[in-house]
Amino acid sequence: RFSQSSHLRAHQRSHTGERLYECDKCKKSFQSISSLVLHYRTHTDERPYECPDCGKGFKDKSTLVAH
Repeated sequence: RFSQSSHLRAHQRSHTGERLYECDKCKKSFQSISSLVLHYRTHTDERPYECPDCGKGFKDKSTLVAH
């Protein structure tokens, strides 16, 4: 079960391969807007996740956690 219909639609796209969100920089496409947002940071130097101990910035939270 999915708590929101948008989550169900995103899950269904994982089975069909449908990719609705396209990067305007390189034309790579993604199944979710959140994946596109993460990808878009590869084209910029945006690093919104900062280590509170050393100040180093990361493009995604999982990399910060691994650090």
